[in-house]
Formats: sequence, C-alpha cells, structure tokens
Amino acid sequence: MGRGKIEIKRIENSTNRQVTFSKRRNGIIKKAREISILCEAQVSVVIFSSSGKMSEYCSPSTTLPKILERYQTNSGEKLWDAKHESLSVEIERMKKENDNMQIELRHLKGEDLNSLYPKELIPIEEALQIGLTSIREKQMEIWKMHKKNEKLLEEENKQLTYMLHHYQLAMDGSVRELELGYKDKEFAPQMTMAFRVQPIQPNLHESK
Repeated sequence: MGRGKIEIKRIENSTNRQVTFSKRRNGIIKKAREISILCEAQVSVVIFSSSGKMSEYCSPSTTLPKILERYQTNSGEKLWDAKHESLSVEIERMKKENDNMQIELRHLKGEDLNSLYPKELIPIEEALQIGLTSIREKQMEIWKMHKKNEKLLEEENKQLTYMLHHYQLAMDGSVRELELGYKDKEFAPQMTMAFRVQPIQPNLHESK
C-alpha cells in the first residue's frame, strides 16, 4: 500500500513537528545543492526554524549578499531600508578613513613622500619630532629604572655576602670546638677503680 496523502497543516505535536522540520529542511537543502551542481544554477536557501535557529545553503560560485543584490536589481524591489543605507554609508566612511590613516602611516615611515608638497611635509616632520621626543623620554625612564634595579641588586648582594661571611665564621668556630672536645675526651687520664675483695666463705683457720 502506498503512503497516504498528508494534509498540509500545522503539526500539533511538537516532537513530530521538529522531526518533520529536520527531514524537510535537509531535503530542501539537498535539492538546492543538486540543482546547483547539475544545472550550474546559483542557488541560495535560508531557513529559520520556529525557535529562530537559522540554516542556509549557497552555491559555491556565489555568496548570499551577491544573490540578494542580483535579486534587488532584477526584481526592482528595495531590500534595504533607510537604516541599512545609513549603515552602508557609515561603513564606506570608515573605509575611507582607514585608507587615509594607512597613507599617513606610510608617510610617517618615509614612504610615498614624492607626491607631497613642502607644506604637507611640515606636519609630518612635527609629528616625527614629537614621536622622537616621546621615545627619548621613555628611554630615559627605562634607563633610570634599570639603574635603580641595579643598585638594589648590588645592595642585596652585599647583604648576602655579609650574611654568608658571618655564617662561615660561625661554622668554622663550631668545627674547632668539636675538634677540641674530641681531643679532650681522647687524652683524658684513666680513672683507677679500687675494688675491695670480700671473702665468699669464712676463714677456715679461725674456725679451728
């Protein structure tokens, strides 16, 4: 028996609805990939689930922004509102500002100076002088810190040397005391011990 025809309406059971969504989403993306490969078509698919999760596919030969731009051109419909247009203008302004900063950076490095007029070189020279002064001040600050650390290390080294010297003297004194004590014990006079002999048995001559 063949499968029955499914009525197209909202699936009330949330589990069945999620399973159906996953299967059909994968099927749509698979078909989009197939038509893109078989027919050299430029295809883009964007799907949002009921929870807001996005899934998308776009032909390798293009991008979604390019497809949307082509859609806007061919359909005549305006996809971007005034807010997006203002944002686009701001992006372009930032790009130009970044380009200008890159040019100024090259000038500060001494590159591309032939196209500048003498008046345009003056602020570059002033900026370099300010930078050079700041670098020298930083170098002096680092040198002073280095000398300070060097002095602290010298003082610490002197203290350690002083402590080590006194520790060595104390150790030498302890060794001498141990040696003298050992000699005194070795050559001390032998103590004579007196023993008093007591007879174990009474005198036999006296008993007679």
